[in-house]
Amino acid sequence: MTQFPKDFLWGTATSSYQVEGGVKEDGRGETIWDRFCRIPGKVRNKENGDVACNHYFLYEDDIKLMASLNIQAYRFSVAWSRIFPDGTGRANEKGLDFYKRVVHSLLENDIDPLLTLYHWDLPQVLQDKGGWTNRDMTDYYTEYASYLFKELGDVVKKWGTHNEPWVVSYKGYSLGNSAPGYLDFRSHLKASHHLLLSHGKTVQAFREIGPKDGEIGITLNIEPTYPLEETEECRIAAQTKDGFQNRWFMDPVMKGFYPKDMVELYSKFETFDYINDGDLQIISSPMDFLGVNYYSIATNKKGTDGELGFLGVESVKTGKPQTFMEWEVEPKGLVDTLVRIKKDYGDIPLYITENGAAYDDQVEDDGTVQDEDRREFVELHLKACKEAIDQGVNLKGYYLWSLMDNFEWRYGYSKRFGIVRVDYDTLKRTPKKSALWYKQVIENDGF
Repeated sequence: MTQFPKDFLWGTATSSYQVEGGVKEDGRGETIWDRFCRIPGKVRNKENGDVACNHYFLYEDDIKLMASLNIQAYRFSVAWSRIFPDGTGRANEKGLDFYKRVVHSLLENDIDPLLTLYHWDLPQVLQDKGGWTNRDMTDYYTEYASYLFKELGDVVKKWGTHNEPWVVSYKGYSLGNSAPGYLDFRSHLKASHHLLLSHGKTVQAFREIGPKDGEIGITLNIEPTYPLEETEECRIAAQTKDGFQNRWFMDPVMKGFYPKDMVELYSKFETFDYINDGDLQIISSPMDFLGVNYYSIATNKKGTDGELGFLGVESVKTGKPQTFMEWEVEPKGLVDTLVRIKKDYGDIPLYITENGAAYDDQVEDDGTVQDEDRREFVELHLKACKEAIDQGVNLKGYYLWSLMDNFEWRYGYSKRFGIVRVDYDTLKRTPKKSALWYKQVIENDGF
């Protein structure tokens, strides 16, 4: 029996643009993903989140479904453009009312809300001003967050600032396969700094006007990096990959500085003239928890091929089983990640804010989805969580990604992560085998 602590929090997660739909309802403004989805070739089959799972209208049924599955906690995000259609200025009360109804329904069903302030859907009007490359964004964001603290702080106690700022800055501003679709590495570095600065400013605002019994943190996607071989070249490649994806975000947030080796590497083409005195002190404002999104590992060697060839890094597959995203399945990487965070960054409370897998689900003749591959994936990673707890890691909860199949960004509707199947023609929800198994795990605090 794998037994978890009695106070361990069992949850699931979604994000606004991926599930809500209702993009023209009640005064919502345009987002960068609304615009990005219209650019030819950016999203599979020209698909978009206009309807998605129609959660904007079906949220009550979805929350009742969560309750029937014993879900104790729900991590969701607010669409900034529902609250401030113009990005800043006058708030849209109809947009706020929607989230008030969501939170009220969650609490009625004894589900603890964790509200993420930003999960990638920036108001387009702010992108037109430069988006996250514009330092003014840090103030717009703090204004938006502060409004929500005042309006929802009495009922929402857990808050997250950003979801995966690495994805926002690198994939959105350098790699170009996420909104807004820029292709400029320096813009990635600039955007990453402003994202982290907006996080720090918001944590400080939370201390002033947020709920005194509340907690706030940030969610980072951590991908542990390993050398392909035990050679100096492979070790340096793994260290560089770790600096690029992990330490560039963890070090400033947790320690108050950017990693020295990466600053030296980037200084070949970067001046960092947008980093002001005092910025890193703000960025490292003490948090209450760190959210960890974990999916896979990166195995590295020296090379000039691939996305990071210009940094001398090539990530390679090692023959491990893969999910439908072609991500290698390696639960040990989760143990290593959690133990590493405690060792390198201290004993801060941790939540797994995302963990899950996309597979090519098939509907049986009887209408069920026997997703044994996903169920096994979750079981293996929950065992990894328990192993980390046994090693003294302060892991407080687990939010399974995702509650239901949804719009999967540039992949459109082709990748299903949900433990609940969504028929995109009828919008019918069907709990999969993994959901029914997870229900029993929660009931027993283990398996």
